[in-house]
Amino acid sequence: MNDESTNIEKPAKTDDSSPQPDAGRETAAAKKKRTRTSAKTAAAEIEARIGHKFADPSLLATAFTHVSALKSARSRGDSYQRLEFLGDHVLGLVVSDMLYRAFPKADEGELSKRLADLVRRESCIDVAKTLGLLEGIKLGTVGAGAGARLRKSVLGDICEAVIGAVYLDGGYAAAAEFVERNWTERMRKPMRPLRDAKTVLQEWAQGKGLPTPVYREVERTGPHHDPQFRVAVDLPGLTPAEGVGGSKRAAEKVAASVMLAREGVSSGGNDG
Repeated sequence: MNDESTNIEKPAKTDDSSPQPDAGRETAAAKKKRTRTSAKTAAAEIEARIGHKFADPSLLATAFTHVSALKSARSRGDSYQRLEFLGDHVLGLVVSDMLYRAFPKADEGELSKRLADLVRRESCIDVAKTLGLLEGIKLGTVGAGAGARLRKSVLGDICEAVIGAVYLDGGYAAAAEFVERNWTERMRKPMRPLRDAKTVLQEWAQGKGLPTPVYREVERTGPHHDPQFRVAVDLPGLTPAEGVGGSKRAAEKVAASVMLAREGVSSGGNDG
């Protein structure tokens, strides 16, 4: 009886120990599978918020990749920056088309002001927050606090990169659908009062320690009932800027806008 029991117990011990190495390998494989599944789930959630299923998932991944997450600085093209550049221009075109159709009686000046308000950085940040895109941003190794600040600082850029990615993946129609879905309500809201370019230029000059800008009439052309004024604005140390308009005041505003644009100063909203 003792011999028989010994023969029975030995195979049992062998059976118990033999699966252990395989079980370890299965656990590692399971972890990889869970990681892939988690990444796919996260991407699917972002696609659902965006409202576009990507045929090329790498475009979506690139749109959320900050340059700090890249292995080499030479591969900056794998970050969101190129897509942001494209998306910025696609956004401007789509919103311009929306405004043209929505406000048939608006002149070029009003359309330009509305466009500047809708495509400004704050609007893109607001859209990104509404869609919950913040947590999808991929960063390199940074502190928790620094990472949170960085994500917020690039949120508007990520939104434009997403537009660029949707455009490349689905064409103009898909990008236009995304923009219209997220900007139409904003477009229909009363336009924010934008500061006069002359006021912005004066405030900017004062901030630089410069005197008040001086406007001078350079030329008046056209018939008496429909004159055209060319006006220049002067500030010490800066090349004069010129503007043309149907009145001196209109020409002065254009001249101020030209100088602001040349100096990289925005005259829209509260960005002055």
